[in-house]
Amino acid sequence: MFRILIIAIISALAAHTAGAQMFRFTREQMIRYTGKNPFDRFPDGRPKVPDALLERVKTMSVEEAWGILRNKGYQNQYADGFEILHPDKKLVGRAVTAQYLPVRPDLEEVLQQEAKASGLPASTNQKVIDLLQLNDVPVVDLMGAQPGHNFGGDNLHAAIYGATRTGAVIDGTVRDVGGIAELGSQVYFKKAHPAAVAGVTVIGINIPVKVGNAIVMPGDVVLGDREGVIFIPPHLVQEIVETAERTHIHDEWTKQKFLTGKYKSSELYGGPLSPEAQKEYDAYVKKRLSEKK
Repeated sequence: MFRILIIAIISALAAHTAGAQMFRFTREQMIRYTGKNPFDRFPDGRPKVPDALLERVKTMSVEEAWGILRNKGYQNQYADGFEILHPDKKLVGRAVTAQYLPVRPDLEEVLQQEAKASGLPASTNQKVIDLLQLNDVPVVDLMGAQPGHNFGGDNLHAAIYGATRTGAVIDGTVRDVGGIAELGSQVYFKKAHPAAVAGVTVIGINIPVKVGNAIVMPGDVVLGDREGVIFIPPHLVQEIVETAERTHIHDEWTKQKFLTGKYKSSELYGGPLSPEAQKEYDAYVKKRLSEKK
């Protein structure tokens, strides 16, 4: 069903982007489809969640975003089943989405003509990579792990990491995994395979894509940890971060108290605190929140 939806969106975009390379939201379309975004935007209209807020996201886990998203009706924001280049390292940034399809010769001919006329790279993957900026994360639907469904080896991932200082999420393959790992880039991918990109073409950039079970919009905040990746709509990032920070403070205080050996688990966890403990806890929360401002 989602592939049908993507085809419908591409058809609608085509009516508004005649003469443009591939299919992309116009600035007006980007603003309309991401209308809840409360932050600034890039020139093309993609939401620009502030760097300072991205730094706070780095302190979170996927689980902390999961509950709030689902409670607000966002049931399809999490993707797993990836191989993870650095399991102990998080991935955080702003999504730049890319949709690939198998090559169809007549379509590919037009796409290459338009790319040449626009001064864009002829190479499939570089059409995406050359657009990346600091704190971007390419989120790529390459239709799963098949030979040729490849989003680069160590050379192109050096270009990605040099531009973004983040990594990538790829529903497809990568090659030269050892070389990519040495870069420090964090990459989520379905499988390593030695085949270079072949038999596919990028049909859309910065449009809605499906990666695993997640629907990703351009400008979503990407949060990946050792379990998987979650994609947070910009208008929910602030709330999720603040909720997570309060949870961290609560857990800090609770563990500190338990480690003194003076409390039973039922006295601090899962039930109401005593008046004395509540007063101490409230003071701790106030102090820790003031430190974060």
